Amino acid sequence: MDMGKSQVTGQENKQQDKMVEGSIWLSAGNLISRLLGAVYIIPWYAWMGENSNAANGLFAMGYNIYALFLLISTAGIPGAVAKQTAHYNSLNEYKVSRQLFVKALQAMAVLGVICAGLMYLAAPLLARLSGGGTDLIPVMRSLSIALLVFPCMSVVRGFFQGNNQMAPFAISQIFEQVARVFYMLLTAFIIMKVQSGNYVDAVVQGTFAAFIGLLASCAVLIWYLVKERPAFQNLERTQGTEKIKIHSKDLLLETVRQAVPFIIITSGIQIFKLIDQGTFSKIMSTTTNYSQKQLVELFSLFSANPDKLTMIIIALGTSVIGAGLPLITASYTLRDKRELAKIISNNLQLFLFIMLPSVMGMMVLAKPLYSLFYAPDKLGTSILAWSAVQALLLGFYMVAANMLQGMYQNRIALKYLGIGILVKLLFQYPVVRLFEVYGPILSTYLGLGVSCFLMIRRVHQVTHFSKKKVGKRALLLFLMSVIMTIGAIITRSLLYLVLSPERKVTAFIIILFVAAVGGAIYGFLGLKTRIADRLLGSRVAGLRSKFHIK
Repeated sequence: MDMGKSQVTGQENKQQDKMVEGSIWLSAGNLISRLLGAVYIIPWYAWMGENSNAANGLFAMGYNIYALFLLISTAGIPGAVAKQTAHYNSLNEYKVSRQLFVKALQAMAVLGVICAGLMYLAAPLLARLSGGGTDLIPVMRSLSIALLVFPCMSVVRGFFQGNNQMAPFAISQIFEQVARVFYMLLTAFIIMKVQSGNYVDAVVQGTFAAFIGLLASCAVLIWYLVKERPAFQNLERTQGTEKIKIHSKDLLLETVRQAVPFIIITSGIQIFKLIDQGTFSKIMSTTTNYSQKQLVELFSLFSANPDKLTMIIIALGTSVIGAGLPLITASYTLRDKRELAKIISNNLQLFLFIMLPSVMGMMVLAKPLYSLFYAPDKLGTSILAWSAVQALLLGFYMVAANMLQGMYQNRIALKYLGIGILVKLLFQYPVVRLFEVYGPILSTYLGLGVSCFLMIRRVHQVTHFSKKKVGKRALLLFLMSVIMTIGAIITRSLLYLVLSPERKVTAFIIILFVAAVGGAIYGFLGLKTRIADRLLGSRVAGLRSKFHIK
């Protein structure tokens, strides 16, 4: 009896370690790539001069439409490939997983060409509908080239994710951002500082950098595919059962059926952003006297500018679901309800463990962060603090929606997303009219809040994870984050006595010191309460010994 119990415990620890290891890889990849994607804005924004907000707003408008085309061009296939690969691997049907991978690559190559052509040709119409003007047309056309590469690259990432190999996924993200940022900064410097050119040309080259980054990512993934090919072949030869016989066409159709909800659910955040992009300027132009350029700048303040920073913490918080999705699908496929409930519980706790201190920390550091990345701006600072709270909802939505998809609850997830979008649309006009630039953030609070509540309620109905346990841990993590925040505020106040948060160098120093103090407090509390051990595995115990924490 004890032996059986120890085997179960060992299996649970192995699953937990696997999820933590995957989360670490994805967190590292997301953190580094997001940091690069945010840090570049410091010189880029400065080189745009007096047109900095307009340039960033134009950049964001182009990317919002591009992001939607990315989702359409992949048709949710990468997420479905990860899910279906994990499904067939759990049944030891490795040959079927390989068939799926090859067919998905072929389909995505064709779809990428079609979507690239559509975005290029539709650029004038989309620019007019989104309120970006004629300047947005070349921006969107430069982004359309990336659609030729992105779909196939995403399938390869999904295949590695389904095999619980997160390192290729993470490293390809880093190489993608390094190449993209290098090209962006190089072309911006040449156009704006050397040639004293037009900021629109710099934005066009900055968006074309997406294509350059994707080429670098593909090179990394191809290298890993070649490297891992013998291991995949050996697994198929030695452990594959080949009991399931399925035609390649039927396999792809089955995956597409799983993929369609992925595209809609994954695009949920983008839909909320596009609602803001399509309605904000129109509502404001009928209720205020702002010019078109001023409206683009305001859009930049509540959308483009904070997104660069909040997406860093969202990426960190949601890395856990990228690692947990294959495990959720595998446990659901094998009908292991106990293990499924445990994985869901750990996912939620890991998410809160990362997100709560990150959100509170960003709120404390909103002023020096905004000064460092952009320029001192009271309104921009305030919006960044509000956007940090919004990031918590955005991240939770992604986690809850992916959990439902991993358990084949696709229709339910779609239904709850639709309800959230409806709530957003109903409140958009009154809150924008009343609160202007804060309105879109508030309507997103309401819409996403409803979706998140309904989704997590459904997750509990399916898995019966311990609400009491998660609730207690959530309360503990919240209290730890509050204590950390108090320490960070005291440190910030002392630093403000001698350092100005409105200068870039001193703002950077303030951020480093406050983050170090806050991180130390949170880390100490995590080790002292032993919650870090429970969520991050037994390796954390070594840190407690090293720092002599009982």
